[in-house]
This record gives sequence, structure tokens and C-alpha cells, in this order.
Amino acid sequence: MSVQISPANSTGARPSPAPATHGVAFLRLGFRPFYFGAAVFACLAIPFWIALFLGQINVSLSVSPLLWHAHEMLFGFAVAVIVGFLLTAAKAWTGIATPRGALLGALALLWVAARITAVVGPYSLYAALDIALLPIVAAILASILIRANNHRNLPLVLILALLAVANLAFHLSVSGLMAASPMIALHAGLALIVMIECVMAGRVIPAFTSAVTPGLKIAMRPRLEQLTLGVTGLALVLWVFAPPGPVTLSACAVAAALHLYRQAQWHPWGTRSRPILWILHISYLWIAPGFALLAVSQTGWINQSAGLHALAIGLTGGLIIGMITRTARGHTGRTLRASTSEILAYSLVVMAAIVRVVVPLLTPGGYVPALIVAALAWSVAFALYLFVFTPWLFSTRLDGKDG
Repeated sequence: MSVQISPANSTGARPSPAPATHGVAFLRLGFRPFYFGAAVFACLAIPFWIALFLGQINVSLSVSPLLWHAHEMLFGFAVAVIVGFLLTAAKAWTGIATPRGALLGALALLWVAARITAVVGPYSLYAALDIALLPIVAAILASILIRANNHRNLPLVLILALLAVANLAFHLSVSGLMAASPMIALHAGLALIVMIECVMAGRVIPAFTSAVTPGLKIAMRPRLEQLTLGVTGLALVLWVFAPPGPVTLSACAVAAALHLYRQAQWHPWGTRSRPILWILHISYLWIAPGFALLAVSQTGWINQSAGLHALAIGLTGGLIIGMITRTARGHTGRTLRASTSEILAYSLVVMAAIVRVVVPLLTPGGYVPALIVAALAWSVAFALYLFVFTPWLFSTRLDGKDG
């Protein structure tokens, strides 16, 4: 089972004929260049950030090192995976071809150029390149979904557009053209990514779980889904825009409880012998402590960094390593069974989240060692991904199909 989350073209629109297998394999479907680029960036960006933070290297960035780190992990790393996933999934959802060949290569190069100019180029060029990608991808996806009458997935285009607005706000703020802290835009970016994950997790995790568990039927509960997503959206809006206080605390606490209850309906314990599934369940489980820690941070007892990194590393990083292995396996014609290297990569991302979130809470003096250990675990995890998947991403499917 790959990213075919809903029946392709279920609205009755007539799909375009699938393109014949041709061209460079690396540019046949969106996941290939964007997953590869995201994994390379994940390996390099975190050690670079730690070296900057510890003063081991002296590089003059166009923004502060902290802003660079936060922005690039959201709008560089995570957005690359989201774009690669959606450009792949849209073809499965609609039967209509998504960008490939020269167009896909141009989109990938635009992403790469922004990452490079963030470090070595003038800020104005970096901002222009970085701002461009999301609106282009949102317009492409909107066109495909509208042509296929696939209205169910149009809200994802809206979230992409909002991500583009958050990114624009970040650059306007850094440039002094908007009187707001750039951290607000970064928090908004994380909140929107979390919403994408909540929506997609509710589709793929129970579907994947029931598909491989004999006799298991997971009944979706629309009211629970609507309530969970609604409270989650409210809690995130309050966290981003409202001053700390009891209202935000309450919303975050309720969101944490709802996500625990929601996940319990998906029978997570039944996936314990299937690593390619349990990584998705373990990663999604981080959303509850993430919101709980954000709730506690409203009191001032702890810094909000703990909750933020629970969502950014545990939830987002975990779901990413799980999905970029699973979908890349499916779309290169391979079995959906994780290898030893992939299982180790899963474990290292989970370890990175635990060390980064828990150790500073328990022992403030262990903050720097925790950063170093978490960074090492994270980088090795994505290096393992590259070791396994790079040959597959650059070669044609095993079954000879296009994509």
C-alpha cells in the first residue's frame, strides 16, 4: 500500500492517460528529488547548526543562527517532504500526471537554490527564492485537484497557501517590513505542518493498520475527527497568536487528551511486530505530550521549547522518516517491509526526540550534551535513509512501471 489514501479519481472524473515510462528516473515523480534533497539536508543542517551554536565555526548568515535553524527545518526540510509527498499523492488521488522531467527538476532546483543562498548568498535573493516554491506548488496541486473534481483534498492546498503566507511573513519581518516577531511566523509554520500531519495521519495510519491486521476493521468516527481537528486548530491558533494564559493552556490540554483518545481507536499495539507501521504510531503519539508541554509552558514553569521540539522532532521528524521510507518503497516497486537499516533509522529519530525533549527538562545542565547526542542520532538516521534509498530513487521501478 502506498500513498493512495483515497480511491484514485473517486469523483468520476476521467483520468488522463498515464505517461509512458521515459526520461530520467530521478525526475519521474515528486518524491524522488524532494525526499533525496530533504534527507541530504537533514544530515547536514543539524550538525551545521550545532557547530554554529557551540561557536565551533564562524559563518556569517543573512539571518541569526537561531532563525536560520528554525526556518530551514520547517520551510526547508519539512516543506520538501510535504511537497514531494503531495506531488506523488496527487497523481494517485486523481489519475492525472503531476510534474515530472524538466518541470520537476526546476522545482527541486528552486528548493536547492534557496537552501544554498540562505548560507552564502545575499538575503534578498534568499528570500525571493525561498518565497517562490510554495505558491507554485499550491497552484499546480489546485489545478490538478480541480480538474479531477477532487474537492476532498483541496483543504490541503489551502494549508499550503497559508504556509506560503507564513513564510512570506517571516521574510517581511526579518527584512523589517512587518512589525512582528519572525518567531510568530515560524510558530505559525509549525502549527500548519502539524495540522497537515493531523489530517493525513487520520487517513493513512488507521488505513495502513487495518490493511495488514487480519480481521481488524477500524471504524472512523466523523464527530471525533471533527472535534479533534477543530480543537487542535484552535489550540494552535491560540498558541501562536494569543498571550500565554489559561485559555491556551486549556485548549492545548484538551487537544492532548483528544489525540490520545483518537489514536486509541487505531489499535496501535497491534503494529508492534511491524516496524514500518509502529514508527507511524509512535511518532503520532508525540502529539499528546507536545500539546501537554505547551499547556504547561503557559504557566511559565517550563520553556515552550520542550513542547515545540516534541512536535518538531518526535511528531514531524518521526512521521517523516516513517513516510519517506514507506512511500519510497511503494513507489519504487518494493515490498513494504522495513530493513534493519530502516528500523535503526526509526529508532534513532525516536531517540533524538526523547533526548532533546526529556533531558533538558530533567537536568538543565545536560542541555548541551543532549543537543549533541540528539543531533548525532538525527543525522545518522537520515544518513541510513540515504544509504538504503539513494540507489532506488535514482533508478527505475523494479516492476517496470512509470513513476
